[in-house]
Amino acid sequence: MDEEYDVIVLGTGLTECILSGIMSVNGKKVLHMDRNPYYGGESSSITPLEELYKRFSLPDSPPETMGRGRDWNVDLIPKFLMANGQLVKMLLYTEVTRYLDFKVVEGSFVYKGGKIYKVPSTETEALASNLMGMFEKRRFRKFLVFVANFDENDPKTFEGVDPRTTTMRDVYKKFDLGQDVIDFTGHALALYRTDDYLDVPCLETINRIKLYSESLARYGKSPYLYPLYGLGELPQGFARLSAIYGGTYMLNKPVDEIVMEGDKVIGVKSEGEVARCKQLICDPSYIPDRVRKVGQVIRVICILSHPIKNTNDANSCQIIIPQNQVNRNSDIYVCMISYAHNVAAQGKYIAIVSTTVETSEPEAEIEPALELLEPIDQKFVAISELYEPTDDGTESQVFASRSYDATTHFETTCNDIKDIYKRMTGTDFDFENMKRKQNDVFGEDEQ
Repeated sequence: MDEEYDVIVLGTGLTECILSGIMSVNGKKVLHMDRNPYYGGESSSITPLEELYKRFSLPDSPPETMGRGRDWNVDLIPKFLMANGQLVKMLLYTEVTRYLDFKVVEGSFVYKGGKIYKVPSTETEALASNLMGMFEKRRFRKFLVFVANFDENDPKTFEGVDPRTTTMRDVYKKFDLGQDVIDFTGHALALYRTDDYLDVPCLETINRIKLYSESLARYGKSPYLYPLYGLGELPQGFARLSAIYGGTYMLNKPVDEIVMEGDKVIGVKSEGEVARCKQLICDPSYIPDRVRKVGQVIRVICILSHPIKNTNDANSCQIIIPQNQVNRNSDIYVCMISYAHNVAAQGKYIAIVSTTVETSEPEAEIEPALELLEPIDQKFVAISELYEPTDDGTESQVFASRSYDATTHFETTCNDIKDIYKRMTGTDFDFENMKRKQNDVFGEDEQ
């Protein structure tokens, strides 16, 4: 271990594994360590089920009715992949797709007035949907056509909207959309967690709705994908990529100290030895003195023996509860997957509820979501602190990732990866940099 590396990475969460993969592909010498004996850090999938019971300090072991413990892979952080989003692009460019299999999530639903409705995924569905009245549907359709044709480089598509100054609130006014439709557009299509977006220029919102529609167009049922065997497969896939390009991995490796010289990192000390480095990437848990707490997320893992009511017996789905519907500032999300994804025993479903904590009674905040899931066989409640770095790494060359937020997709995680990449290299992130080099020494020939 007493060697010099370009980059040392601490923690094997998804953000860290993707960055370590990119750095390795780009010819950097990488050492990747984790104090845990398993991959994934905060974003791992727990197996067998007994391990999950232990992790949440439940006194009993799982009952017989839960089936075999090793049939379970339970994500600690629930997220789906947008079919046309950045993470899928990263997987394709690096060819990590060859280590994974995905299934399309069967539907996206939105909560209105105590009931759940399918988010329309085609024009026909939109016209048949009970979410809106007849005239509202026509106006909504006009709005969707405007978004689909919108091109920020072609003023002819603007229809009087200036993408850099017109607020989204004004765009909704222009199309005369009512509050319910605004709720569902902003929260179930553009996937905002709060309503802050209404008063900023509309370009980002239009692009988010485009991402949703383009992701939906790829597979038809919903815009989301989910990997078989759970999200813990993702960091492992990128770890394999890094290893193929010469990255060194050490699990179960305690980190005693981050060694600094003046204000700059020069290495990491573990079990008496120092590995030297020029740059360090890590998750917030490795450098508590360089991060600040910016909030909390509550996540409740629920094991069910039935699909969620009013979802057409879908074996996977997402439900969004817009904040306005339940008098909150941020949305509540439900991600549901099941035995069909090799993450639960036959006939079992896993629904994970998550939201940003707003009061001193987080469990009461998610009550509306839990009611949709009844009866629940077993629930596991986790409240996690959200951290972000206080140090941008320019001087110290220490680059910390942000905690995983309450969103149900990986777009914010990918933005963090691109941001860290830019700070580390001084150049904008380019997906082309992730492409495997065709005739590298470590390329896999056996495929």
